[in-house]
Order: sequence, then C-alpha cells, then structure tokens
Amino acid sequence: MTVRKCIIVDDEPAAHYVLVNYISQNPQLELVRQCYNGIEALNYLRSNPVDLMFLDIDMPEISGLELLRTLTDPPKTILTTAYSEFALESYEFGVFDYLLKPIYFPRFLISMERFFSAYADEKPERINPIIAVKIDGFLFDLNINDILFAQSCGNYVKIFTLKKIYLASMTTIELENSLSSELFMRVHKSYIVAIAKIKDWERNMVIINNEQIPVGITYRRALTERLNLK
Repeated sequence: MTVRKCIIVDDEPAAHYVLVNYISQNPQLELVRQCYNGIEALNYLRSNPVDLMFLDIDMPEISGLELLRTLTDPPKTILTTAYSEFALESYEFGVFDYLLKPIYFPRFLISMERFFSAYADEKPERINPIIAVKIDGFLFDLNINDILFAQSCGNYVKIFTLKKIYLASMTTIELENSLSSELFMRVHKSYIVAIAKIKDWERNMVIINNEQIPVGITYRRALTERLNLK
C-alpha cells in the first residue's frame, strides 16, 4: 500500500480539527503539515513533495485561489470552503474536488475514493537501483540496495551503507526525492531509513545495523503503519 502525503491549508483551527480527525482514519494518507495561511503553505511546498492539499479559499494575506495561481506545479488539490459560489472558478485551476463546510465524513470518503482512483491505473514505479551523489567534488554511483540510512548534516548528508559511510554534497530533501518512497522513508527531520533494513523498532526509535535512529513524532504514525504491513 502506497501512503500519500497531504497537507491542510486553512486559517480556521476548527477546520483543522475536523480534517485531522478524518485523515487519521485513512491509513493511505499521511498528514505531513498543517498550515494556517497561504504564505506558510507556499514556503513548505517549494521544498517538500506533497500528493494532496486540502485548501481553504477565504484566507488572509493570500487566498487559496491566489496560492494556486502562484504555484507552478501544485499538488492535487481539494478545496474546503463555506462558499459554493467559487466552485466554477476553482475548477479552472484543475482542482480535484470541492468540499463544502461543514464537511461531513461520508462526503470526505467519496472525495478520497476519487483521489485514490486517480492512481489506480498508474504503472508501478520503476526503481532505479543506482543514484548519483557528489562526494569530494566527484559524482559517484551509489547502489540504493547498499544504503542503510542517511543523516542530515546541514548542506551535506551522511549516507550509511553496508560497506562504508559517505558524506554527500546534497540536502536531505534532495536525497529523499532521488530515492524510491516504496523502499525508503523519512522517520525524523534529519533521518531517512531503508525500510527493509530495520531490524527492530520502538515508539521513539528504529534499529538498523545496531544503530539507534530517532523517530520524530510527526512521522511515527506513518512508520507504524508501514512496519505493520510486514
């Protein structure tokens, strides 16, 4: 089962409360960010890949539709608003669905069925076993099957493999984007792990090759669901 990353963009805490509750009941969704205005969402989306955005229209500073105009490659978007008069205009931005507040759970489920059906006909991800990383100024081909985990070190990433440790000139986000989400996942803001290499785990850590790797609270639920599939 592929877990899709989603964010909520809404200035109303009550709307967050409802959506967080609904999202938590769907194991195929991972809530990775809650934004309370469009600027916060814009900054997050510039450097973080997201599959789905729950987006309010009427927000201060920058509206939901203005946010969509600004994004060059927005994620699939479900608008959440109390104003039905924006429905026609919103579809000009290619939004995926339109949920009227108050949002009821049965209608949310219908929207989720539509969202996941959009991926049903996609071909399985073709995983390239080799990634190119820059080490000491030179490009180096690294076999992803050798990777145990990676640790952020500012603008560098320390990559722990079966044979040695590499210090690659790249950010953690760049490394995450180059790795298959089927084989790797972020478990902490500073750590990415190879799922198959996890030998044991507890609530706050995973163990790989006798190394204890912390698990951040925002990644805990997604990790638990992935490991329970084994």
